[in-house]
Amino acid sequence: MDRRKFLTTAAVGGTGAATLAAPAVAQSSPQIQWRCTSSFPQSLDTIYGGAQDVAQYVREATDGAFDIQVFAGGEIVPGLQAADAVQNGTVEMCHTAAYYYVGKSPTWALGAVIPFGLNNRGMNAWLYYGGGLDALNGFYNSQGLHYLPAGNTGTQMGGWFREEIGGLSDMDGLQMRIAGLAGRIMEQIGVVPQQIAGGDIYPALERGTIDAAEWIGPYDDEKLGFYQVAPYYYYPGWWEGNLTLNVFVGTEAWESLPDTYKRLLETACRAANTEMMAEYDYKNPTALRSLVQNGAQLRAFPQEVLDATYEAALSLYSDLRGNTDGWADIYDSMMDFQAEHFLWQQVAEQNFASFMQQKQSQGRLPAQISGAGSTGGSGNN
Repeated sequence: MDRRKFLTTAAVGGTGAATLAAPAVAQSSPQIQWRCTSSFPQSLDTIYGGAQDVAQYVREATDGAFDIQVFAGGEIVPGLQAADAVQNGTVEMCHTAAYYYVGKSPTWALGAVIPFGLNNRGMNAWLYYGGGLDALNGFYNSQGLHYLPAGNTGTQMGGWFREEIGGLSDMDGLQMRIAGLAGRIMEQIGVVPQQIAGGDIYPALERGTIDAAEWIGPYDDEKLGFYQVAPYYYYPGWWEGNLTLNVFVGTEAWESLPDTYKRLLETACRAANTEMMAEYDYKNPTALRSLVQNGAQLRAFPQEVLDATYEAALSLYSDLRGNTDGWADIYDSMMDFQAEHFLWQQVAEQNFASFMQQKQSQGRLPAQISGAGSTGGSGNN
């Protein structure tokens, strides 16, 4: 697909305008240069690449007139200060995960993910069609920011553990690298949450300073070599049934944009949102197989751990509904949709996936039967 033509066409409202829209946009494009600070290092190429994709799509659609320069975390400000840099006018926009800022208010997390929340498809449906974008921007606008979804990791893994988890009692006293609302929930079952930067996780696990750590998923986790010092790889990452990455634009900068540029930036973020999820879906299977071949041992969280953390999450959310500004309306909207979403998922999607996974376990997928694919054998872990 010609991305420039697609983005330009989408921004002006329809396929029928394609042949006239592209030159019209190019001819009327004012010269604008913005800086975008990322919360991520370039080594996290898929997540960091989300901001690069947004900038590229906008640049190509305007013949370079709207130029967004992307800077990795630490180049302008530390990664976890990206939103602050937008709020104080240091940069016009950032690419980040909104839950990094729960220290400002837990409500920030709702634009990224909350434990036992929506999956990727559900989050996108709620954002784009269920009123989620308007609800979130009602909150973020009050913080001087305009919010746009711009990437997703999908459901993450539950992390790396030095010792196997047999039940709920094994979680008591566990030192685990985990932050945000998930850390508050883990505390309720006895875990001692630790906030440790990505580059410091491996040595902390190796020395036994921590007993476990969550990161992202197979593709990103493999790069850090956790399996060498904490071989038990747990799933699912119930605290991140999806992770929506997002762009924050300062409200003054947003309002100063021509309407055409606003539509282009919105469309570019939508494209990056789809692109990132597709890239992870392509890369994670190969990375997971490689991790298992190199000694990672896949384990499902015991049911009693999932049940206990779920009940702890509901208790936390009940408290937040009553004493956290902006939480209740957004959360209630999201949860009302969640009930409908998972009802639909279990009818068609889940049953189709279960049947196909059964055939994969039996070695009956076409690539397994012919031996043409890389998945030969039963595929059991």
